[in-house]
Amino acid sequence: MKNLLQEIDILKHKLNSLRPLTDAQIKNLKTLFDVDFTFNSTAIEGNTLSLNETKLVLLEGITIGGKSTREHLEIINHKEAIDYIEKLASKKVSEITPSDILGIHNIILRSIDSENAGIYRRVPVYVKKKDNSVFKFPEPFKFNDLMNEFFEWLTNTHDIHPVLFAVEAHTRFVSIHPFTDGNGRTARLILNLLLFQFGFPPAVIKVTERADYLDAIDQWDRSGNLIPITTLVTNCLKESLLLYIETIEKKIIWR
Repeated sequence: MKNLLQEIDILKHKLNSLRPLTDAQIKNLKTLFDVDFTFNSTAIEGNTLSLNETKLVLLEGITIGGKSTREHLEIINHKEAIDYIEKLASKKVSEITPSDILGIHNIILRSIDSENAGIYRRVPVYVKKKDNSVFKFPEPFKFNDLMNEFFEWLTNTHDIHPVLFAVEAHTRFVSIHPFTDGNGRTARLILNLLLFQFGFPPAVIKVTERADYLDAIDQWDRSGNLIPITTLVTNCLKESLLLYIETIEKKIIWR
């Protein structure tokens, strides 16, 4: 892990040396990652639009035949949530509020489940693991204490690598599971909000890594082991850094 984080720091230093970027470069990279992040994060949760279909919805405003209104809204809302966290990234970490996180979730479920958008769940949620065991997420009456603890931890100074901090914030939030739906998407947006605040590009967890991703979260739930999820996310971030640098140096245009 130490070597991987050193690689990340070297790549970030190289990216920083290429800054400031032009407006055209920023728009080009945003187009690429808005589509990639949105496709993968929604696909992890079961959305069936392909990468190309996601691109058509976001860039061309095209409705895809045979796909549900909900799936289209999941794509559109996720992109709007990315825009939202990009604005939030101008804040310091210590300035993030519960309203900011509720705002992310509100956008995620807007016009999909308006009754529960931006609202902590009022019902218990259980999930069956792959070994058929049942995992019970915290009961709703615990949310005030759990979320207060989460924000107290989040907004205090942490003497750890910012990537480790962002990954732990993501995983702590997933384990609380405060919403009826949209917890995973919100958690991955929180992860990237924190990475943006520290000057990193987004870490895009691929739908092809879904099984490893869920297993890594499960290991945190069962034993508090952060190494698997940290390794996975850090490798995703490394891929993004390399792609950012290549795009800038080679003047690649993404369509």
